[in-house]
Amino acid sequence: MAAVPKAVPTRAGTLSKGARRGSRDAVVLLAFVLIPFTLEMLWTFWPALNSVYISLTRWDGIAPPEFVGLDNYTRMWSDETFRLALRNTVLWLVLFGGLSVLGGLGLALLLDKPRKGIGVYRAIFFLPVVFSMVVTALVWRMIFQPEGVVNGILSAVGLEDQARIWLGEPETALYALIVPALWRQIGYIMVLFLAGLKTVDPLLHEAAKVDGATAFERFRHVTLPQLRPITTVVLAVTVIDALRSFDIVWALTKGGPYHSSELLSTYQFSTGLLGSQLGYGSALAVVIFLLTVGTIVVYLVRSLRDEETA
Repeated sequence: MAAVPKAVPTRAGTLSKGARRGSRDAVVLLAFVLIPFTLEMLWTFWPALNSVYISLTRWDGIAPPEFVGLDNYTRMWSDETFRLALRNTVLWLVLFGGLSVLGGLGLALLLDKPRKGIGVYRAIFFLPVVFSMVVTALVWRMIFQPEGVVNGILSAVGLEDQARIWLGEPETALYALIVPALWRQIGYIMVLFLAGLKTVDPLLHEAAKVDGATAFERFRHVTLPQLRPITTVVLAVTVIDALRSFDIVWALTKGGPYHSSELLSTYQFSTGLLGSQLGYGSALAVVIFLLTVGTIVVYLVRSLRDEETA
């Protein structure tokens, strides 16, 4: 009996199967892209765009919004509290941002080299990041109390005349708030820089050391240039965290006393939500957004310019 020949797949059949498989892969990839993008549009971009529109209205959240154009923005320049909050926000950005980056980089350099117990030290410095902001605020409220740790240390070293109500005096409230904010932020920045230091080529350090470069010269000419990508990420994270700082300020002082620790974020909350001035509050949110984007864009432009001239 003659054997029945097996069907041999044709080239057309193979191509059709490959096309179907490719189309299925394309559908799956498109779904993975479109679903997160749709959610991002619904939960982030659309509220942001809607906030821009609300900033052009007068709205208390109940009655229909009344379109007023740029009145909310022109009102800011005659608002003394806004000017004070803007000044405090810029000062907060400089001090909080600068000190957290320097402190995080310094700790990363100290804890980068392997030594006995290095993991414990890293965990200790990162621990404040794990705490909720409410717990952080309660801890530092006790520290800054008139009978708290800070005044107790000053009294112990003979500086009783420097003891004061740190969170209750306009001259010290803002600076006192920066301390717990840094306590929580520096550990986070440290971890980012530690990840960046792992990408630095040790052979370059060895070559620079053989050429007679000092430790500072190796840090400046070898380490810093290779940390530029992670530095961009750190700057973006720090600027965003600085300009949206709210919970630690609200939990400890609510922007007081006499608006001395008021930031744009706390003023936006108290005016927009608590004061039922959602149009003006949205205008403040737009100003915060512009400050954030403007600061990051200026840094990126300068970095690209430096790379082109290098």
